Amino acid sequence: MTEYEKMVRGENYDPGDDEIMSEQFPFQDKLWAFNQLKPSDVEQKRAYMREAFAECGENCYIELPFHANWGGHHVHFGNNIYANSNLTLVDDGHIYVGDCVMFGPNVTVATANHPLEADLRRRGLQYNRDVYIGENVWIGAGVIIVPGVHIGKNSVIGAGSVVTKDIPENVLALGVPARVVKNLG
Repeated sequence: MTEYEKMVRGENYDPGDDEIMSEQFPFQDKLWAFNQLKPSDVEQKRAYMREAFAECGENCYIELPFHANWGGHHVHFGNNIYANSNLTLVDDGHIYVGDCVMFGPNVTVATANHPLEADLRRRGLQYNRDVYIGENVWIGAGVIIVPGVHIGKNSVIGAGSVVTKDIPENVLALGVPARVVKNLG
């Protein structure tokens, strides 16, 4: 089995593998060019998202700069997504974002993780767990979402929170680690 096949299956793999890097570099190069666009280059931004992302719905907008390991290649955006500046999507695995989601500035969504076993980390291995964000979610400034998390629709994640576990629908969650503090609706 190739390292790329292991990556896709969520197994431990070498992210520096030549095959993986040859697939990844073109997306990173396109992302570099994307980040050079002016704020008024709205159509060029939309064209990039339609081309580079796995899926990108209508009326999606990203304030630059934008950071993504695969340039958004494993990102699935629904419709009406707004992302403030410095959104970081560690998209080695897939990131699914429902309709009408808002990201505050300096948000990180990570799918890549490293093994607890020191020998495997020494070898530079990692594995990926997909992240799911439901529709109509608001993610406050500076939030970190770790690999494998699901956030339910209509929920709000308070600024500065670290989301380490699934968050149900229709709640306000905040803190480090994030915990539900209020039901919404």
